[in-house]
Amino acid sequence: MKLALITNYLESLAPLNYQEDYDNSGLIVGHPNDEIHAALVALDCTEQIVDEAIAKSCNLIITHHPIVFKGLKKLNGKTYVERVVLKAIRHNIALYAIHTNLDHMANGVNARICRQLGIQQAKILSPKGNLLKKLVTFCPEAQTGQVRDALFAAGAGHIGNYSECSFNGAGTGTFKAGEGSDPFVGERGTQHHEAEIRIETVFKGQDERKVLLALLESHPYEEVAYDIYALANKLETVGAGMVGWLPQEMDGHDFLSLVKDRMQAKVIRHTALLPKKIKKVAVCGGSGSFLLKEAIAAGADAFITADFKYHEFFDAEQHLVIADIGHYESEQFTSNLLIENIQEKFPNFAIRLTEHNTNPINYFI
Repeated sequence: MKLALITNYLESLAPLNYQEDYDNSGLIVGHPNDEIHAALVALDCTEQIVDEAIAKSCNLIITHHPIVFKGLKKLNGKTYVERVVLKAIRHNIALYAIHTNLDHMANGVNARICRQLGIQQAKILSPKGNLLKKLVTFCPEAQTGQVRDALFAAGAGHIGNYSECSFNGAGTGTFKAGEGSDPFVGERGTQHHEAEIRIETVFKGQDERKVLLALLESHPYEEVAYDIYALANKLETVGAGMVGWLPQEMDGHDFLSLVKDRMQAKVIRHTALLPKKIKKVAVCGGSGSFLLKEAIAAGADAFITADFKYHEFFDAEQHLVIADIGHYESEQFTSNLLIENIQEKFPNFAIRLTEHNTNPINYFI
């Protein structure tokens, strides 16, 4: 298949505009029109992973972590990043990363952690704002239905579990058609008054082009009046971390044993166990210390994540138990998540899970 077919699908699962500013998700090496016959999936892209892709005749590597985070000023093989990119280019292997945009999805990295631990009724811990926009337009009464339906079909009008949401208010529009115009109603050179409906509806920022095209194609007027507003509203289905409930409450030791077993963690660094049972649990794959305040505010009894620094453990202040299971350990099932989704969409496409553990951290136990 064409590379664009699979990357477009991945970006429908986790739109690129949902990634953090520092991130570099998306197509890193390769061209959208390249023919792809097999893909290898891993958490990280290392030289070992590229060698595995070569050995297995995979000309696409899909990873969670981008091999290139910052701009490369030179490409001479001096660093492992440069060597990976050079080897991929020499062997015509495309590199694609799906990182914090997948972290932020309600069915993404953190949902996979919740599934692994049996956490139920999970929801986003820290929803993202500034992802929604509002469209306001004005339409003759008789054509309002067709315009609304076109906007809804393009992705507008979704609020939570509700679809086809809009607000409609009646009013009077005025205009005077000038020379060279072809007015749908009224006559050139004369001010016209038309009974119109003001339509308001929301949409996701990445759907703006589709929504605007739907508006312009369905609206009867030659010149369509509309306004687009950026909204600060939180999008509850997109954001960092998740929080949910264990099927039954557990004491601290039993909980840590469960986490260690289910997440295949060799070591768990944690704060002091508390007298209370653990029932509500927050999770964040990768480096999640920035979400500690949100986990406490959500009433979590425990927070599972990675990369906490020494002094940050003090910030728990006995509100909850921090369980740092390691960066790789917290995200290792992301590869399985990607394969499950891709196989469901493209059942005849050859996609393989790496045989290598790319965790750069070793444990002396």
